[in-house]
Amino acid sequence: MDSSASEFLQPASVVDSDHPEVQAFARRHGRGETPREQAVALYYAVRDGFRYDPYAIDVSAEGLRASSVLRLGHGWCVTKAALLAAGCRALGIPAKVGFADVRNHLSTERMRRTMQTDVFYWHGYTAILLDGAWVKATPAFNIELCERFRLKPLEFDGREDSIYHPYDLAGNRHMEYLAFRGEHLDVPWQEMRADFERLYPTLPRLDQASFEADVAAENTR
Repeated sequence: MDSSASEFLQPASVVDSDHPEVQAFARRHGRGETPREQAVALYYAVRDGFRYDPYAIDVSAEGLRASSVLRLGHGWCVTKAALLAAGCRALGIPAKVGFADVRNHLSTERMRRTMQTDVFYWHGYTAILLDGAWVKATPAFNIELCERFRLKPLEFDGREDSIYHPYDLAGNRHMEYLAFRGEHLDVPWQEMRADFERLYPTLPRLDQASFEADVAAENTR
């Protein structure tokens, strides 16, 4: 492993791979004979073990930390990507956190109204070094949410990039990648927070609502 890759084994402020609970989570779930098998196992543990909740967004270092996902039991794309990266590093697998701007065609009515846009800036994913190549993994949407929203679940085999599908199971537009922001050792949370405050000034109001209830209501209409 070259020095540039070994950098992405180090713990960071948000990707706190040295946290005892993160290390225990990685050992418990990252089982396999090879790093690829371990990373795949961790991916599914993060994807399905923690429900996706974009209403509960705390863009502070503490709110974004990988260990906070374990404490809360839920997360959103950035925090779940941070947990997957931290878990991989805890097992000696280099990992980064990556970001992209996406157009989301299937958010809830409340979220679209609050954000006043269908563009999600700073969408988070994980990049993992496996068999000499960096592979993208997106553990955001848990399987139950995919079933309710009629989305094709994102699978990950450690060989091919796992990024959002452009269409849902009914053929409707789902996700459109507009720009990639790069991949980092840690979440650049101060820059992210400044952008969120500027672009989504009413986003904190979502804390008073239930994402799961809104999803359930919209899918029974």
